[in-house]
Amino acid sequence: EQTNESLRANTIEETYELSEAILADDNDEIKKELGDLLLHVVFYSKIGEEKEAFDVADVCHAISDKLVFRHPHVFGDAQADSAGTVEKSWEQIKLKEKGGNKTVLEGVPASLPTLVKAYRIQDKARNFGFDWDQREQVWDKVKEEIGELEQEIESMDTDRTEAEFGDLLFAIINAARLYDVNPDNALERTNRTFIRRFTYMEKKAKEQGRSLREMTLDEMEAIWQEAKKGE
Repeated sequence: EQTNESLRANTIEETYELSEAILADDNDEIKKELGDLLLHVVFYSKIGEEKEAFDVADVCHAISDKLVFRHPHVFGDAQADSAGTVEKSWEQIKLKEKGGNKTVLEGVPASLPTLVKAYRIQDKARNFGFDWDQREQVWDKVKEEIGELEQEIESMDTDRTEAEFGDLLFAIINAARLYDVNPDNALERTNRTFIRRFTYMEKKAKEQGRSLREMTLDEMEAIWQEAKKGE
């Protein structure tokens, strides 16, 4: 018998499978994975119904009410002259929705992947005016964090080195945000490129009757560059 807790891990897995299908631009798989997620909505709703807490109709009403409440510029009389105005209004409305008891950053789910969480934290702070005046200024921060990291590496303090690595990553994510780059998508793009080139190296090594372990770094680098040119 399924519970909310037992379904949770499967739901996360299904979400990642949908993400994989989207990245592959495979419409057939996207359709299938959306169906899987929709089934999970039905499962959770059934569990809620058995607990006499809510049913699938309540779920539909809840999202409908939320959309109306959070989009007064669409469903009400509020005016929004730009996307930025809409975003700022959205954040204020979400705080009001929680009774005004939540802080701004409490609205960022604690269970988000760390890279995505950092982006969301920065974006929320931006909506309340905590951001650089000019996006070019972020590079001074990146350089500052690199310098601080190098100092900690030289000091051999592993705890402080970890902290400074975190600060540098946070600054890099900020740079991505300021230049309208989704850092999660950017990193996944690089992951896929690396996998593709590394797999090419394995294939070439196998064609020579060798394994990568038997190759020198120079030999592997030559094949890597060959893979790069073929892209």
